[in-house]
Formats: sequence, C-alpha cells, structure tokens
Amino acid sequence: MFLKINQKARVFTLDTGRLNEETYEVMDAISSKYGAKIEILFPDKNEVEDMVREHGPNLFYKGKDSRFLCCDIRKVRPLKNYLPNLDGWITSIRKDQTQNRAEAKKFEIDELHGGILKINPLVDWSSKEVWEYIKENKVPYNKLHDMGYPSIGCAPCTRAIKGGEDPRAGRWWWENDSDKECGLHVSHNVNP
Repeated sequence: MFLKINQKARVFTLDTGRLNEETYEVMDAISSKYGAKIEILFPDKNEVEDMVREHGPNLFYKGKDSRFLCCDIRKVRPLKNYLPNLDGWITSIRKDQTQNRAEAKKFEIDELHGGILKINPLVDWSSKEVWEYIKENKVPYNKLHDMGYPSIGCAPCTRAIKGGEDPRAGRWWWENDSDKECGLHVSHNVNP
C-alpha cells in the first residue's frame, strides 16, 4: 500500500543476526516484486560481541532481564539510532496483537523516539483482514506463517504454536507472560 502511494518511500527492517532464512527470503521477494530498496539496520557489532562474551550466545533463555537485554541491543538500539533521522515512521502493529498494543492509535507522537510521528495504519485491522489483503493482492509473506508461526521474530525466540494457543505464544515461548513485547514499542529501561 505504501509503495503504491510513494514509490520512493524508504523501507527499513531490522536484522538482529538471528533471523530465520524464510525472513531473508521474504525481504528479497518484497524487493523484487515492488522494486523497493530495503534498508537493513544491524546492531552494533561491538555491543553484540560484548553481550555474548559476558552472557553467552543464548542469554535470552536465562530470564526476562537477559531477554530484554538481547532485544535491546539487537533491535531497540539500532532502531533508536535510525529514527532521529526521520520525521516519522510507519509500523504494522495492530490492537489485537498484545495487551500493550490495545491502546495504540493510528497516529501517535512517539515519545520513546524523540517525539516523532508514529503511524499505525493497520492498528484496527484483524488478523483475518490482513490475510485477506495479502491473498487478494498477492503480497509476499514469510512462509513460516504456513508452518504455524503467526508471530515471527528471531529464530531461537520463535516457534510454531499449537492449536488453541494465543498467537503470541510462540514468541519467547519459554516465558509464561501473555503480553510479550521486545521493546520496540515499549521501554524496558535495560542497562547492559
């Protein structure tokens, strides 16, 4: 939708260094289909190396604070470093995804990122409406969805869900909380 409005729109994504191959495949498919040049944001190499050296490569399994630290270094900080160069950003969050997102609005002032405009055009869409749009418009999507992954993040932190499970149950599947977030849309005040 966005590229139909503005062919020169900047499209960016985060590469944590721990993504599934299917995620890279959909990036390529989107670039190919829409002619979009996707800007890929990476975490700071030195911060990742220091974190892994101190806490191990799979620190996220050791507890929520360790998981927040990993998400902070691999996702939140690269985004925080990128967004000051923009007047606003567009997300794909929806109210039905998590308890934390239930109060999201289409237009918000993003205080976490310097008071820039945050636009959530799909905020009122249901999962069903998203999939109808994808099918009707032949939008490339991550093939992990076909394998039971309704929510996709880093490879070790995401699994397919079982019948009847909450759609976010596959994210940080070893945690019991129902409101699972990585920190991109909330603050956890993590200090390495």
